[in-house]
Amino acid sequence: MESAIPVHLETTRTRHKRVPDDYQPPYPSFVARYKPAVSRVVMAYFGVQYRGTASTAAKEALADIVERFSAEGGPSHWDRAHYVDQAGFENVVSVAYWDDIARFDAWFAAAREAWTGKTREGIGTFIEVLRPSVERHETLFSSLGRSEGVAVIADGMSGEVQEHAYWGGMRDRIPLSQTDAMAPGGGPELIRDGARLRVKAHDNLCLIRSGQDWSDTETSERKLYLDDVEPVLREGMDFLRDAGLGIGCYTNRYMQVLSVDGSVSEKSYGQSWWKSLATLERWAESHPTHVKIFGAAMKYLSTLGPSAKLRLYHEVTVAAADEQFFEYLNCHSKTGMLAAVEAVSA
Repeated sequence: MESAIPVHLETTRTRHKRVPDDYQPPYPSFVARYKPAVSRVVMAYFGVQYRGTASTAAKEALADIVERFSAEGGPSHWDRAHYVDQAGFENVVSVAYWDDIARFDAWFAAAREAWTGKTREGIGTFIEVLRPSVERHETLFSSLGRSEGVAVIADGMSGEVQEHAYWGGMRDRIPLSQTDAMAPGGGPELIRDGARLRVKAHDNLCLIRSGQDWSDTETSERKLYLDDVEPVLREGMDFLRDAGLGIGCYTNRYMQVLSVDGSVSEKSYGQSWWKSLATLERWAESHPTHVKIFGAAMKYLSTLGPSAKLRLYHEVTVAAADEQFFEYLNCHSKTGMLAAVEAVSA
């Protein structure tokens, strides 16, 4: 049994874990392991927003970012997903990951100008970037053999880890939690740069990407997931999308992952920005929508036991103020972190 916190990031604790040292989790889970030389990662969300069917401008923008991803300095991994937001707009988001800040910085300047520096007819574009130190980040996987998201750029996966399957495990897996409460500081501010809108968020903003992959499931398990679990998950995701501001969730996207050819895959993930790790924890531990999700998932897993082929994962980051970048061009006012600014000024 390993600790989720890698040895080179362990330090003398001034804040205690939520479980005793001899805690034994009821089932196995795993975390991504980066090379010790990796001190920061980058997760960059490039979004296109439009109404109705994708226009020529939207298709050209999506093709352009793929070409840029393939160019010198581009990401080590990227994927793409689609969702319909609370205002009824279609959004296609390409998420890219780096483990080399210098490479990202050299690549990003031109990509930013191409993405949010020029208006395209009938569409909006946005960029949301975190570049956290590895002390501010954690991952969790229910099984080995298929990495997702930021874990794809890691050196590999751990053995079975201790810090999971209890309330507080998410926090305990973040190395910084050994000494820091990671409380939020300040509030979001809007900065206007011509037509572009930038959001300066605040210290210890929290991001979660939490995914499901049912592509390996067979007939009966797939039916159980799609009939009994997915509708409950969607209900919770829709609540966060439509009413999350009241509990500290600035915005939530429940996205369907797209295959290389643009078709919808059998993978999905929720991606949301939270005022703090604590607000995310409160929703997870006690809000009726998540209690219902948790109950449906536990019933599913207890019914199938070790034979379950559903794959689950997440990545959680608590980012310092200087590790964030949010920029929007011709997007509606509830897009991403613009919703946080609107809520503060309301």
